[in-house]
Amino acid sequence: MPGPIQSIERAAAMLRLLARGSGRMGVGEIAAALGLAKPTAHGILKTLQGVGFVEQDPVSGKYQLGSALGELGSGRLDANELRSRAINRADTLAARSGESVRIAAPVRNTVEVVHHVFRPDNTTQALEVGEILPPYATALGKVLLAYDTELAATVRDGDLPALTHRTIVDRPALGRALAEVRRTGWAGEIGEYRATEAGIAAPIRARGGLVVGAIGITGPVDHLCDGQLHFRPALIAQVRDAAQAVSRDLGGAQ
Repeated sequence: MPGPIQSIERAAAMLRLLARGSGRMGVGEIAAALGLAKPTAHGILKTLQGVGFVEQDPVSGKYQLGSALGELGSGRLDANELRSRAINRADTLAARSGESVRIAAPVRNTVEVVHHVFRPDNTTQALEVGEILPPYATALGKVLLAYDTELAATVRDGDLPALTHRTIVDRPALGRALAEVRRTGWAGEIGEYRATEAGIAAPIRARGGLVVGAIGITGPVDHLCDGQLHFRPALIAQVRDAAQAVSRDLGGAQ
């Protein structure tokens, strides 16, 4: 069996050192405290800074614990931060696709809409921010189900009521659909939540590739699909491009 990975042990030691300190520490202080060469300590600190676990004071150049450590308890990205990072990308997606755009995040083991951009056609529409979506019957929900084991457990142990005649209520069929999401990197649904609507969504990833949300479009079935009920490739590409752009903004995609 492989042994411990030294660089991870050193990174953990740095976090413990900063956690028990009374203030910021410089590279030299950290290196001396841990018995490391200064370049080695600097490289580890820069890596920890890149994932948000430490922050560097711009004036003194010293380091302290970063705000991302506060997210570890829940494993989630704050919904307000996700919205603020994605708002411009969502506006662009709505303009390009001509459809309504929603961003969803897992909130207390549910799928909640945290941002909604109206379809840009001046029709009457209702704001859906705060709406709780059925994860098994929506494209946004399927994306989060495919990557969030805690959310998936709640669906696995609960009922799957039919919302329309197209809703997937068979668990093996749903499992196959989620495997396809992981394979292709996007999810779709046609008339499963609302009979006349379809949806396309893709995952938003934060640092390290962790899926923290989903962005997608919804609209009439004939807008998103062709006559054979195949999703229009251009719309899939636009949704995936938007998701990748938000992920890059969050440090989750290169």
